[in-house]
Formats: sequence, C-alpha cells, structure tokens
Amino acid sequence: MTLSLRLAQATDIDAIGALHYDSRIAAYRDFVPIAGLRGLAPESLAAWWRERFAYEAETHRLTVAESDGRLVGFSYVGPEEEHEAGVGQLYAIHLDPAAQGRGFGRRLMSDALATIDRNGWRRAVLWVLEGNAHARRFYERGGWRPDGREREELMGAAPTRQLRYVRESWLGESA
Repeated sequence: MTLSLRLAQATDIDAIGALHYDSRIAAYRDFVPIAGLRGLAPESLAAWWRERFAYEAETHRLTVAESDGRLVGFSYVGPEEEHEAGVGQLYAIHLDPAAQGRGFGRRLMSDALATIDRNGWRRAVLWVLEGNAHARRFYERGGWRPDGREREELMGAAPTRQLRYVRESWLGESA
C-alpha cells in the first residue's frame, strides 16, 4: 500500500466528515457514551469541516492521506487556539480504523510538525482525550509529553477530560 499526502480540497470535505465520524466511533466508544458520538452524523461533521476549512484557509492546513486512491486519514494544523506566540497546534489526526498500524498516522504527524516548523512556530501543542490511551501512547512515542494543563468539554452531552500535550523540539527528527 502506498501513501500520499496532499492539501485537502473542498471536494474532500464530505469524505473527511465520514472518516472523522468513523474514527471518533472507533477511538472513543469505550469511554464516551455512544449516543454522544452518534449525535454528530457524518454530514454534520462534513458541514463543520466545510465551515472551518473556508474560515481558516489562510492560517490552517488540512492535509489528507490517501492510499491507493482512497482517503485514509487527515490532519489539521494551525496557530495555537489561544494565540500563544510562537506556538502551533496539531488540532487533529484521524485515521480510517482499518488503516491504523501501518505508519500512516506517523507520516501525518511528521508532516504536521514540518508545517509547524515552516510557519516559524518553535513549540507545538495538542489536546487529547484523557481516556484515549491508544492516542496518548501514539503521541508519547512521537515525543509529545503532557504539560499539566487540562480542560473539560462536552462530546454530545458527555463531559470529557482533555489533556494538553507539548512538543518543544523536533527539528531534524522524524516523529
């Protein structure tokens, strides 16, 4: 299986919404009530991405991963959401559940860190659900560490605790 990364196009948004939906169900179903996860249908997630893609096109980068002509993942990178100077944020990496374990997520992470570097941000942050042990291990293997900041947000009606991870240095490294 070959993997290629490219900037997302407006025509990718429906597929991104569907993949985001499937990824959320697979990743979060063991610790977030399924009703909360199913509350945002693929069409709703596509509409959310369509709006975000249009609104943040100048400051953020939505990258898609394709394998054999099929969308298998995406990442989203931009300035840190609280506008902390010199800090970029990895907002999302989502993979088709069937594509996990093939190095695609690591390729998306490396690409995201390269984007952060090209933008002149010398520090990177991301938020991950506390209960998502799989994602936390993935990020920790990639050199990310929790920095002690936490927040709680609703996913559907379910409160979820999120941990902020940081990566201070990555130049010249592969994730």
